[in-house]
Amino acid sequence: MAQPKRKQSKQRSRKRRGANRFVAPELAKTPDGSLYMRHHVDPATGLYRGRQVIAADES
Repeated sequence: MAQPKRKQSKQRSRKRRGANRFVAPELAKTPDGSLYMRHHVDPATGLYRGRQVIAADES
């Protein structure tokens, strides 16, 4: 197997690892326009995949 000729610096390694660190969560939109995380219960309505699974918050 090939070997690197020089040691890779800490800064270079950290730049590579840090590039994918901060990713915004993907949000889905309900028909009324509110946003919620996919594969989670919508906290505003209490719906999950079109079914009422928890009581909706009144606030």
